[in-house]
Amino acid sequence: MKWNFDEAISRDGTNCVKYDLRKEIFGSDDLIPMWVADMDFRTPDFIISALRKRLDHEVMGYSFRPAEYYTSMASWLLKKHNWEVPVEWICFCPGIVPALNLCTLSFTRPGESIIVQPPVYYPFFSAVENHGRNLIYNQLIEVDGRWEMDYKSLVNSITPETRMIIISNPHNPVGRVWSSGELMQLADICLDHNIALLSDEIHSDLILPGYYHTPAARLSAKISEITVTCIAPSKTFNLAGLSTSAVIISNPVLRKYFNSKIEHLHIGNGNIFGTVASITAYSEGYEWLNELMDYLDKNADYVINYCREMIPEIIPVQPEATYMIWLDCRKLGMSGRELQEFFVRKAKVGMNEGSAFGPGGEGFMRMNLGTTNQNVRKAMEQIEKAVSSYR
Repeated sequence: MKWNFDEAISRDGTNCVKYDLRKEIFGSDDLIPMWVADMDFRTPDFIISALRKRLDHEVMGYSFRPAEYYTSMASWLLKKHNWEVPVEWICFCPGIVPALNLCTLSFTRPGESIIVQPPVYYPFFSAVENHGRNLIYNQLIEVDGRWEMDYKSLVNSITPETRMIIISNPHNPVGRVWSSGELMQLADICLDHNIALLSDEIHSDLILPGYYHTPAARLSAKISEITVTCIAPSKTFNLAGLSTSAVIISNPVLRKYFNSKIEHLHIGNGNIFGTVASITAYSEGYEWLNELMDYLDKNADYVINYCREMIPEIIPVQPEATYMIWLDCRKLGMSGRELQEFFVRKAKVGMNEGSAFGPGGEGFMRMNLGTTNQNVRKAMEQIEKAVSSYR
């Protein structure tokens, strides 16, 4: 491999949420942190080189995003996902979570309803409720260890006040890559009921071998008109600290609403380094990403096989995307709080407890595999030892 993902890099003392807040989050800093969704790998060297080159200028005044910011993104989407995106569809936003909130404010009114599909990334909930909108759950269903959308429940949950559905595509935390057929069925329901489709596709580049991402807006021109897509280089290339993302909107009316909200809040400038990093990632990142995904796939296989052989009480859900793995711990017979205490106090591993992701998450834990294989092995050994003492 050209890049060394086995390299152990200390993140202590860097104001790192994942490591430096262990005591605050878990009550102990004596644990392996495998929770918040960023990776322990170096940001790619070609991105660091581009940032250093920009630093050589030594003036950090007001800047604008050049044409290359948009064309590099459009080229990436066409090459990676066979999705042709005109540059005028691409809107800037300083992060995906801000984008979810801005979309709520742009496309719905207080008192109207928005649907989410739990268990799902928990900022979806606050993006709805913090702005006086009604939150409706369309809970995923589990079929033979694999999670699916419940279309019948979705239709039944729609009211005259329903204006939007927010989906995670691919899905965090259950790791599903939604097929074109699944997305088409969902989109048809949205078209029938005049509901906007907000698709969070931040994990769309992190597709494990054998699976393929379908951008919801690529399904048809009609579906594209009701779809708003959120993407970012942050998860893919470990750039979360640079607060740079994009919202892709083909519908000119929706795009006008969104950009107006960005302008009114004066948050559209972004930052110099986020722009440089985004351009470089989307221009030069193909080979690095391929090696990353091979490494993450090996980490996932290790956890699945280790649980099967050594910890049958824990059943990992086969991930199809992301660098997270959804662990079914229901055989341990613990409540959510008990599970969290067990993994922190006994196994010394910090993960996300499943009920935080909403209904359907009870009894599960989300583990971050975006770390060295050595870390993964150590964590699994500690978990096995803790479970053995509990048997």
